[in-house]
Amino acid sequence: MGRKFFVGGNWKCNGTTEEVKKIVETLNAGQVPSPDVVEVVVSPPFVFLPVVKSSLRPDFHVAAQNCWVKKGGAYTGEVSAEMLVNLDIPWVILGHSERRALLGESNEFVGEKVAYALSKGLKVIACIGETLEQREAGSTVDVVATQTKAIAERISDWTNVVLAYEPVWAIGTGKVATPAQAQEVHAELRKWLHANVSPEVAASTRIIYGGSVSGANCKELAANPDVDGFLVGGASLKPEFIDIIKSAEVKKSA
Repeated sequence: MGRKFFVGGNWKCNGTTEEVKKIVETLNAGQVPSPDVVEVVVSPPFVFLPVVKSSLRPDFHVAAQNCWVKKGGAYTGEVSAEMLVNLDIPWVILGHSERRALLGESNEFVGEKVAYALSKGLKVIACIGETLEQREAGSTVDVVATQTKAIAERISDWTNVVLAYEPVWAIGTGKVATPAQAQEVHAELRKWLHANVSPEVAASTRIIYGGSVSGANCKELAANPDVDGFLVGGASLKPEFIDIIKSAEVKKSA
């Protein structure tokens, strides 16, 4: 069975009530391929999760942008996996490079978060990716393998995991990994999963690309055999997100 194309929209720390309403209206009006062709998940800030969930079209789902590493309690400012489950939020993004870089989240900490969220029944978009320095030093594959290993060591079931490869140097910079660069890293990741987890997990796990994805470059990126979709940043706040969702058609006709 083929891997279903996956498009995630990470709204990051953006939006007002009015802006969020407008984005949802645009999404609800969009003509997109059917849910058996593409899975669409949008990730608003925590405070807007209930309003987006209640107003968003039923074939799209919502994700939180983060959750705490264990059960709730005396952790001021944190949101637990249990709370997301209670709100019927099915997905969570974990390990985004902005949190790794700005908040010092280590590979191990991210691995623990992924394991805990899965144990509570959430589905996880787990983010990995190298910095420009690491790419220039030729250590891209080592870096993403180490990040993936920290997750693999802590989980046994990959059914509810989507792996998001986001080269840090391409996030919000306008620099995009070329389709060949994206395909190369995705293929290496799949090889790593094949050797270190199982051939089945390697074949079935979706590996999506993030890093300045736009309506202009999405089709060319989507045409690569190991690119199973996108995690979209800035463009997910704009009408072109609909065009990016439509790039799933490239797979269908391949």
